Order: sequence, then structure tokens, then C-alpha cells
Amino acid sequence: MTPRLIKTDDHYEEARACIDFIFHAEACTPEGDEMELLVKLVELYEQTRFPVSFPDPITAIKFWMEQQGLSQKDLEPFIGTNSKVSEVLSGRRTLSPSMIRKLVDGLGIPVEVLLKQPSRSTPTVENLSLK
Repeated sequence: MTPRLIKTDDHYEEARACIDFIFHAEACTPEGDEMELLVKLVELYEQTRFPVSFPDPITAIKFWMEQQGLSQKDLEPFIGTNSKVSEVLSGRRTLSPSMIRKLVDGLGIPVEVLLKQPSRSTPTVENLSLK
């Protein structure tokens, strides 16, 4: 297959089949380079065709807590007092830039998830100073 921009579902399926066929190609070989290019083209098509939206920050934090076996008390170093944690998790208090920075650094929650605003597009990191 000659690599090309993927514009249709048929092209997408063809590219995926080709990737499957040359999946174990060695790096720095013509087949390896072709596979790398096809993977990038497939990723670009998927991002455009099947966009994934981030969950709201509170849902993301609760999910992270569940996955990591954390309690509200475990969030105090990142958010503040137990009452602040409770207010954030109930939606009565928004995350401050300082809280976001601590959650990103301390728990590894992606900043893009924590910056999501309800019923608005996700702001970019450049639009919000976390310092």
C-alpha cells in the first residue's frame, strides 16, 4: 500500500490491515518506516473521525480515587482541608490552579482533564497560568 492521507473508512480499514501485516517490521527498514507512517496516518484519522472528549474533572478525580484505592483524606495534601475536598468532590467548589498543579504533580491526573470546564470547550494550558 502506498501511504496516503486517510479520507474514508475504506482507506482506514486498508491502512489498519496493512499495519497488521507489517506489524513486526524492524525499525529503520523500508517496511518499518512504512508502518510508522501508516500508524501516524491512522492516529490522525482516528482523532478526526472519532474524537474523545475528556470527562469532567470531578468524575475524573473520583475515578482516579477508585482506581488507586484513595479516600477523601488522601486528597487533602493536594486540595486542602477535608471540607475543601468534600466541597470539590460535591461540585460546590471549583479547582484552583494550585489544586490542579498539585493533583497533576502528585497523582498524575492529566492536566487536560482537570482543566475541562462544564459546557465549554477545554481551555489550553497556555490560557491558564498554573504558577
